[in-house]
Amino acid sequence: MRTCLDCIPCFFKQALEAARIAGADDATQRRILNEVARVLPDFRLEASPPEMARIIYRIVRDVTGVEDPYRNIKERSNRYALGIYDELIRIRDQGKDRMRTAVELAIAGNIIDYGVKNTLDVRREIEKILSEENRIIRHEESRFFQLENFREALSRAQTILYLGDNAGETVFDRVLLEEILRQYPEKEMIFAVKDQPAINDALMKDALDCGIQTVARVVSSGSDAPGTLLPLCSESFQKIFRNADMVISKGQGNFETLSGVERPVFFLLLAKCPVIANHIGCRVGDVILWYHTIEEEHEE
Repeated sequence: MRTCLDCIPCFFKQALEAARIAGADDATQRRILNEVARVLPDFRLEASPPEMARIIYRIVRDVTGVEDPYRNIKERSNRYALGIYDELIRIRDQGKDRMRTAVELAIAGNIIDYGVKNTLDVRREIEKILSEENRIIRHEESRFFQLENFREALSRAQTILYLGDNAGETVFDRVLLEEILRQYPEKEMIFAVKDQPAINDALMKDALDCGIQTVARVVSSGSDAPGTLLPLCSESFQKIFRNADMVISKGQGNFETLSGVERPVFFLLLAKCPVIANHIGCRVGDVILWYHTIEEEHEE
């Protein structure tokens, strides 16, 4: 997915937010914004937004000297999500369709972004996503929630690669992976995390703290970019990506970087951004389970 002009104000907002989280004073914040403004004219709009985000967060790290500004936020997100894990399991297991409910819960976890959502926000999002009214809407607009395609792919695949997104959200992913293994115990599950800090994306420690290793082999992408920029990933990860029978991609950053790759991918996300919603053709706030192929990208 290419960068839009509407993304540019967001780049400065991201830089300012990260600088403040890193504890930068006003003068340092201004220095960071000036550096972003200096490099932005050379950034190609044909590139995906996470490619610029990677540059921004490197600037923040270099200027502030803070390697992982979101570390405390990620730890709080992990603790919060683990605290409601039993509740998520209860909701999943009481659902009429456990796989559907598990998918919806995994997508609901995508609201854990930048650590700014409180307990009420997350619970409200879960209730909204699981409401009968919204399920009817998803049934009527099934091109954005392709659950049957997802089930069919699960039944055929042997090796499944799941690309994680935010810390804390990983607990919600675990709820889905547990259900996949309950229905298909012979599957090989691989869960990918970032190699180095990238906003509040999950690192190896976050995944292990959230218990993902109980249901999947956890691997590093070898990259510090938000999303999954394949040319920047390790050769070992690229091989896993190519050879997996099924790829499940979580969150907006992964969508932005992978919506044009030459292999089928299932994208699970909340459309939280107008640019993303416009690209997909959905509304802001929609729950997306989209089976996307390179052929579809060429048609757009």
